[in-house]
Amino acid sequence: MRIHSAAIHYFEAVRRAGSIREAARRLNVASSAVNRQILKLEKEVGAALFDRTVTGLKLTASGEAMARHVIAVLQDLERVRTDIGALKGGHAGQIRIAAVEGVCGEILPDAIQRMRARAPRVTVTVETMGSFAIPSVIAEGLCDIGLAFALPRNGDLHQVALNRFRLGAVVPPDHPIAAKSTTSLAACLNSPIILATPDLSINQLLAPEISRISRALEPAVMSGSVELMRELALRGVGVAFQTRIGLTSAMASGRLVHVPLGANGPIWSDLGVYVRAGRALPTAVDRFVQILADELNRREAEENAALGPG
Repeated sequence: MRIHSAAIHYFEAVRRAGSIREAARRLNVASSAVNRQILKLEKEVGAALFDRTVTGLKLTASGEAMARHVIAVLQDLERVRTDIGALKGGHAGQIRIAAVEGVCGEILPDAIQRMRARAPRVTVTVETMGSFAIPSVIAEGLCDIGLAFALPRNGDLHQVALNRFRLGAVVPPDHPIAAKSTTSLAACLNSPIILATPDLSINQLLAPEISRISRALEPAVMSGSVELMRELALRGVGVAFQTRIGLTSAMASGRLVHVPLGANGPIWSDLGVYVRAGRALPTAVDRFVQILADELNRREAEENAALGPG
């Protein structure tokens, strides 16, 4: 659908690409055509929208304001397109998700399976990234839904759902910590430690506990991959730290044990579902958001039943 001015579409392509030449390549048009539309748009609004630098084009303050408008317009156009497609019995749209790695093993498969049963013509695209990278891709309209741990408040995002899960030590069943009901980070230091890199929320959640330890902490492994940390714990390489999200299968089979950290009270990790603030969601996206909220409520209830509400 190209209902709106070409300048809007060209502006969005340049914003995403960071250069006129790359935007033209993606649009399959001449660079001069893209440049002409950008200059026309800048003349109409009476301000420069991009700073031309040696490394590419960067949005000016006016460009940032224009970007918010363009994102809203194009996302609303996508909602109209999918609604019309559904009325015509055609393709029912797409859902683009930005999610932390931990939810890709359990929560997302269940949610996607439920969505496919209700709307088999919807295409779901999932990108994995760290929690702190998710707000920008939602705010910039690159994804429709974000699933992230421990996000600070952000005016660009609307929090649809938020559930709390305990951070704990992850060990094989023959590890000395496995028999405990709770443990502390200090108690885990008798074994090699596997820590998350700073781009993961786990690192931030453990920071207060690390600050209480008198001796220097020397991890055996630092990783930005939740899956790698889980696999290393499974092999007995060291003690990893995660929530129970993503561990259900390994715990049910007796291969791993999750022991909540609780020396100074539970360490809670908030897992939330986010969309861009102020956006009218397409029917398929809204439906999937509700499915995700149901899944998180169910997981939290299961954890509370197993461990108590904390």
